[in-house]
Amino acid sequence: MNRLTQFFSRLGLASLMASLLALCCGSVLANTPSTGWQQAPEHPPVQVRLVQTGPYDSEQNYYPALLQVRLADDWKTYWRSPGEGGIAPRLNWEASENVAKVNWQWPVPERFSLLGIETQGYKHEVDFPLQLTPTDSDKVSTFSANLTLPSCTTVCVLTDYHLQLPLQADFAGDEQLSHDYQQAVAKVPRSASLVSLTSLTWDKASQQLEIILNNERGWQQPAIYVDELDEAIFSQPTFTINDEQLQVRFQVSSWNDELNLDQAAIVITAIDTGLAEELHATVSAGALAPMTDAVPALGWILLYAVLGGLILNIMPCVLPVLGLKLNSLVLGERNQVRAPLLWSAFGIMLSFWLLAAFMLVLTWSGAQLGWGIQFQQPAFIGFMLLVTALFSLNLFGLFEVRLPSRLNTWLATRPGHGNGGHVLQGMFATLLATPCSAPFLGTAVAVALASSPLVLVAIFTGLGLGMALPWLLLALFPSVIRALPKPGLWMEKVKWLFGLMLLATSLWLLSLLSFTLGTGITWALAALLIVLPLWSLIRQYGARGLLFGLAGLLLLGAVAGIAAFATQSKWVSPIKDELNWQPLDADRIAVEVAAGKRVFVDVTADWCITCQANKIGVTLRDPVYSALQADDIVLMRGDWTRPNSAITDYLHANQRAGIPFNQVFGPGLPQGKALEVLLTTNKVMAALDEAK
Repeated sequence: MNRLTQFFSRLGLASLMASLLALCCGSVLANTPSTGWQQAPEHPPVQVRLVQTGPYDSEQNYYPALLQVRLADDWKTYWRSPGEGGIAPRLNWEASENVAKVNWQWPVPERFSLLGIETQGYKHEVDFPLQLTPTDSDKVSTFSANLTLPSCTTVCVLTDYHLQLPLQADFAGDEQLSHDYQQAVAKVPRSASLVSLTSLTWDKASQQLEIILNNERGWQQPAIYVDELDEAIFSQPTFTINDEQLQVRFQVSSWNDELNLDQAAIVITAIDTGLAEELHATVSAGALAPMTDAVPALGWILLYAVLGGLILNIMPCVLPVLGLKLNSLVLGERNQVRAPLLWSAFGIMLSFWLLAAFMLVLTWSGAQLGWGIQFQQPAFIGFMLLVTALFSLNLFGLFEVRLPSRLNTWLATRPGHGNGGHVLQGMFATLLATPCSAPFLGTAVAVALASSPLVLVAIFTGLGLGMALPWLLLALFPSVIRALPKPGLWMEKVKWLFGLMLLATSLWLLSLLSFTLGTGITWALAALLIVLPLWSLIRQYGARGLLFGLAGLLLLGAVAGIAAFATQSKWVSPIKDELNWQPLDADRIAVEVAAGKRVFVDVTADWCITCQANKIGVTLRDPVYSALQADDIVLMRGDWTRPNSAITDYLHANQRAGIPFNQVFGPGLPQGKALEVLLTTNKVMAALDEAK
């Protein structure tokens, strides 16, 4: 009995001690000036708390406090200069009593990159030190504020929190809170002492800001931030380190075309291992030389140029010319195939060099540029139609071009023995290639048009080299051509096939002139282009020629039928484009996005073959076609078939020089997302979902 009594006595004492300890701790917590953790019911991933961390500091005249933010999973919030796609948190403390000033201190941020958009901020958690200065230190102070806090993953949410904090001058503080405050202050950059500014230069022509900093300890893994100015956004910088000197280059973007940072006052934050310092400086105007690390980037662009030129060879506008070259080599002497191929490759290279020179002249004259702009001119299309039609009719045997005997003799006795024809064939292939925007081609041309003359020539040389590559490989390995069968009837059939391909090219060029010629004339010329080859085959081969001609026309009709089915079948795409397209208006895009809409931009032209392929293969097919009819989607189309300065400016603003160009905007993509040249259903649908 005594043991039982002792047990209960001890149990009661332990319970009493636990209760007293809980009351003590609860009393301490209850006496801590704090708003407690706040969580918006509509946005649970974020919690905030404002807490006083120590007594009033009479020497420096402020109450120390921490604004604590906790973010779940991948949610993040922003720094005072959020970057390209965010907004900074803000406090409205006008309702406070006896509070004269708030010193909101910002710890060192991180850089985030999502879909090419650079932002700066904090992930998981951040503690902002606040120094709250009273108006009268002898009176009671209450800090009353509304915190507007952005938080983002792939979507962004703005949440308001009301913070009411009575400040206690005699608050004894708490060891943990005091430690948290000191840790937060330690993460805030200090006034510069180790870092000094050598130069701060703004180049308006290139829209670049260069900062050269010295660090007496040397640089290891630097990060440099610049506080944003009105209308100016600073991109991810590039660095060049030379011992104690750090050269930093920012590309500056703005909605204001006349942006000028000369004499602007900016704040520079320099971060490195064991270093976090701030400098205040004034910008000076000047001219900047290219940075040394631009060479690797140029190497990638040249690779894009070569790949883009290579892919041009399989485009339907170029493939017939390559076929014609093979056909002519089979008809000729088998031991003389290398020179014609090399001369044709030279013709291709020469064409791209002439294009580069033409672009430079137009650039210096201030004209608007773009890949394929010559197809906006009816005269040029008419000339190309005449050339392709004559080539096609010649292959069908309607006529044979014979030069005068004296001219033949003169050409044969010139150096190269009349290789000018091979050069012209390569140049002709290049002219036909310009309406095609192969993958990689648009990037290379856009960089070329925005770069120095030397870079432009280098990139166009890469384009020519890529397009000439198959011709050069055939010249290097002529045995491929020698492996073809001996001349015979099959060659006539191959010649007709190439003639048929060129006839299809001629009909396509004719369709581009329909707006100029009118429907009646267009159909009459189309009928003539079809009847003449058929009549020639009948004249040469009788019933057999008629059979071959009808077979060719059936083949051509089948190809057209497949295209028609692709645009009419309800399983593949609707009968016609019945989407509610509106003219492209760059200024209206931001307004629609602000209203919660998604905007799908399509810059196209009738002469752009890749554009038509994108329509048939993706935008006019479900599920994309149905998705583009959603109530919250605004469709904008820029028709570049004819010259249009507004569309050219829009392309240049997005670093594009050719089409097709498709872009998706929305609340989730306020800065827009450019799609690849060749559209795919999955990527278009993903971009539309991301834009919500």
